[in-house]
Amino acid sequence: MILIVGGAGYVGSVLIKEMLARGYAVKVFDRMYYGDSGIRDNLERIKLVEGDVRTMDDTVLDGVEAVINLSGLSNDPTAEYNPKANFDMNTRATERLANLCKAKGVKRFIFASSCSIYDVGIGNDEQDIVLDEEAEVNPKAAYSSSKYQAEKILLSLADKNFCPVILRKGTIFGFSPRMRYDLVVNTFLKDALSKGQITIHYGGEMWRPMVDVRDAARAYITCLEAEENKVKGQIFNVVYSNFRISELALRVVEALRGVNVESQLKPDYRYQGVRSYRVSGKKIKRVLDFTPAVTVEEAVKDMVESISRYRFTDFDNPRYYNIAWMKLLEEASKIIKITGSVFDVQTRPFQPSIVGGLDKVVRSR
Repeated sequence: MILIVGGAGYVGSVLIKEMLARGYAVKVFDRMYYGDSGIRDNLERIKLVEGDVRTMDDTVLDGVEAVINLSGLSNDPTAEYNPKANFDMNTRATERLANLCKAKGVKRFIFASSCSIYDVGIGNDEQDIVLDEEAEVNPKAAYSSSKYQAEKILLSLADKNFCPVILRKGTIFGFSPRMRYDLVVNTFLKDALSKGQITIHYGGEMWRPMVDVRDAARAYITCLEAEENKVKGQIFNVVYSNFRISELALRVVEALRGVNVESQLKPDYRYQGVRSYRVSGKKIKRVLDFTPAVTVEEAVKDMVESISRYRFTDFDNPRYYNIAWMKLLEEASKIIKITGSVFDVQTRPFQPSIVGGLDKVVRSR
């Protein structure tokens, strides 16, 4: 049985489908922060355990042969919203989970890292080169830093009884039953469908390595099935190709024309703290013979069809945006602590109040 930690999320929902199609027995451990929409179609075919990775009991690992860790906060806005929680989930919880695996004899541990570790930013032309897994990195952002620290911890734990594998994925695009519209290609598509135009920030000059969510899922399975001597203690970039953001926007527009959707491009040249980096995906091809295959155009056409089929056209729903959903639940949690549940009967004792300076008790109505 394979345990997918954070398996009900954007990538996990697609990974589960791919693994079930290959005959794997799958257990999912997830806090269910975004509900069960991503795994609802497969609930009867998996074993689901709800909980927080920071406090996961080692009994969850009973009968588990390998772990794929997709858990934690998954982008810069959510990490910067609460840096402490980001570090606790992405770094400390990863270390704790790895040690639980070692103690339980679970050997293979595949970790979801990020190519944002390579970010050099705009204005560093001398560093604007294609970087591979051997490149020296020094991430500063909360999200990429937490992932990099987790990587170093995992690599230090590698021995004859523990086989960590790290996948640095490019920016993901494509359809998932736990859909997200806060990823660049998905955002372009959403804006084209809902507004008829795509806004290109900073003129679209920045570079970004990209990969479809189905290819990301295939990469995890490839690392799961690979010979141990090829993957133990190894880092692999997972990238279909590197694109300037402006090119991505043009590709989305052209792909949409192919399904009779017209949209306009709107450049915005204001600086907004953008990220820029280019990454090589040659190592995973050379070592594991894995090549991402889904093009941006194919993904756009698939998303148009799937969004309609799943009725994910309520584009303003905060569930599709990680930071918006997090803020909404945080606000709701604070209110419920004061008021209690909307549907529960409240049995608070009557508290009289004094009106003016008079000793007159007025009951609340």
